[in-house]
Amino acid sequence: MAALSPIVIAYDGSTAARSAVRQAGLLFAPRAAIVLTVWEPGLAEFMLMPGAGGMGSMMMPYDPSTVREVDRAAEDHAHDIAEDGAELARTEGLVAEALAVRDATDTVDALVGAADEHDAAAIVVGSRGLQGLKSKLLGSTSAGVLKRSTRPVVVVRHPDDSES
Repeated sequence: MAALSPIVIAYDGSTAARSAVRQAGLLFAPRAAIVLTVWEPGLAEFMLMPGAGGMGSMMMPYDPSTVREVDRAAEDHAHDIAEDGAELARTEGLVAEALAVRDATDTVDALVGAADEHDAAAIVVGSRGLQGLKSKLLGSTSAGVLKRSTRPVVVVRHPDDSES
């Protein structure tokens, strides 16, 4: 008998993501799961550049080694978050491994790409229930995954999420 493909669970440590892990356990345990956290390299470069309210159009030079250190810290933090989610998934009966993925273009592409790479049976994402202007400004990872993935997608809405 062939092993079942794993599920991929998007995890950022939020209340909605924690709910998604718990629901994934209810739906899919004892299946294998990849708990995936996406991190974005290059944020230090962006943060070190002054904005319009800063020093006008003048750009301050930054030290590339500082950018590398911040990127390394961001990657380490993403690994810690993914491991936190994997531990939670294990308590919910899943055979979980943590994975931190570098965001090359955007979070949705990173999630869908990782699911494709691991031949995931499904992608599980939490939803913060953003609406109106907040949704338009921040976007919706769950809506993006639904739109771009060719795999089944389970969107878990946290009923009393105070983050929306």
